[in-house]
Amino acid sequence: MAGPISARLITGGRSNLTFLLTDGTRRWVLRTPPRAGRTPSAHDVAREFRVTSSLLRTDVPVARAVALCTDESLIGAPFTLVEFVPGRSIQTRAELDELDDEVVSTLADRLVQTLAALHKVDYHAIGLSEFGRPDAYAQRQLKRWSGQWDIVGADALDPLAREVSRRLAAAMPEQKTSSIVHGDFRIDNTIVDLGTGSPGSQTRIAAVVDWELSTLGDPIADVAMMCAYRDPALDLILGAPGAWSSPRLPDVPTLAAQYEAAGGVALAHWDFHMALAYYKIAVVSAGIDHRVRAAGELGQAQYSPRDAVQSYLELAHRTLTRP
Repeated sequence: MAGPISARLITGGRSNLTFLLTDGTRRWVLRTPPRAGRTPSAHDVAREFRVTSSLLRTDVPVARAVALCTDESLIGAPFTLVEFVPGRSIQTRAELDELDDEVVSTLADRLVQTLAALHKVDYHAIGLSEFGRPDAYAQRQLKRWSGQWDIVGADALDPLAREVSRRLAAAMPEQKTSSIVHGDFRIDNTIVDLGTGSPGSQTRIAAVVDWELSTLGDPIADVAMMCAYRDPALDLILGAPGAWSSPRLPDVPTLAAQYEAAGGVALAHWDFHMALAYYKIAVVSAGIDHRVRAAGELGQAQYSPRDAVQSYLELAHRTLTRP
């Protein structure tokens, strides 16, 4: 018999806050933006609700959307409610290291296959034609994240950030294809089902989560974001050794090759897209640092997102300037 609803914080502080809700019988997940240091369009739970509601009609695994509330007077911010998806969230290096090599390899392969499947979705057919402007994605991303840098960027790194932005603008390629893009795709933004060990039980991606950066755009940029997050500097953003930065997972060339083999688009202008991805992550890191400082949480973690800003800006610059 259902009882009073209780809530427990699952994750919070760096992106949207995530709570597990239960009435003792059923379980749901509530997502809502952080209460301090929010930057424009960076925590769009309404966007999450729209895209996941539409993707229920496809082969891309998502949590079933239940409700969207945009009335901030209820809990102090908008929120979404989705059904709870059984499985595991592999966030940390330690959690990944609990798995044997075969399972890790299979998960990486399934992850790449899932991204390729997302990029094959006919977004017109599922009602997402107006979800975003599909063309000129890289130009819009560069403008957006450069604008974010103006809000949250570190003064000492401003010359390097603006040099990277200038070089990206000068090297802008023509976009050949468009698709739904997740914008933040990696293993810790999924729920995985490791199977039961019984015959026919398979390791799989049970749900892709954290869709607040999703839109229509260039699928190559989405692959590049997944790959750019493989750098160890990701640990500085997460605040601890992360699963996705583990050396046990495929390196960037292998992930790119696996994506193309899974039926993804040809990865043209790859260096440009990798550099843009590194730049975007640098600005994301600066935004996280901005929110941490706004919330007064300095000095509480061994790792600092501010340290990641320089690392990713330097990666972007090296990628743009190498022969």
